[in-house]
Amino acid sequence: MRRLDRAGHTVTDPRGRLDSDKRPERIAGMFDAIAPRYDLLNHLLSGGLDLRWRTKAVRALALRGGETVLDLCTGTADLAIASATASPGAAAVVGVDFAGQMLRRGHGKLAGRGLGTRIRLVQGDATRIPLAAGSVDAATVAFGIRNVERPEAAFAEVFRVLRPGGRFAILEFGVPRTPGVRQAYLAYFRHVLPRIGSLLSGHASAYTYLPASVGSFPEPEQVMASLSATGFSQVKADSLSLGIVYLYSALKPDQR
Repeated sequence: MRRLDRAGHTVTDPRGRLDSDKRPERIAGMFDAIAPRYDLLNHLLSGGLDLRWRTKAVRALALRGGETVLDLCTGTADLAIASATASPGAAAVVGVDFAGQMLRRGHGKLAGRGLGTRIRLVQGDATRIPLAAGSVDAATVAFGIRNVERPEAAFAEVFRVLRPGGRFAILEFGVPRTPGVRQAYLAYFRHVLPRIGSLLSGHASAYTYLPASVGSFPEPEQVMASLSATGFSQVKADSLSLGIVYLYSALKPDQR
């Protein structure tokens, strides 16, 4: 196996495990570098399934049409847009991300769709969300929580900014557990995906980091335990697309 060193280069790990460097400045720089091709590669490498996954995440929020939604690690704002354009959709969305070039791409998409007044994009850290306590009705994060150095700190921040009764939905990659499917997926993820990503983005380490970050992310049971420890209730994890992705959902109770 290989892992990334502090400089973003791949090195041999004698324990045979994947590891990754999640310093905020490195992750932000990496995503800034791949921003121009980020959306294309998301659709291509997921076979278009990313659209379906986002739709399921928005449905998990049970929106009624008047909510303010936080989209953490918003990237180029795809999930923020999905929340605002659902039927019924959020009345307002705040997207937070620390990668400036990703947000720049997101601003362009909002302008093109006439959503600039309903969706506000803010540069900020997932562990220090620049919003007041109890200021949003629901929250989402798609394929970004594994890039946070301390996911539990991000969970605590989401809990803080949610109003009582607010719902939280997380999309994140997983590793299938079904024999055969697991082996095929790992072969694609470790060998095919990095080559395609590197070729189209021109940034080899970003698409070597992807399988490393998924490999080092906690198992679903651990993620649910962390959400419960934060104070969330009704925590569950739904396996999507044979376990390629998990949709986690949770509720901030009316009273702790």
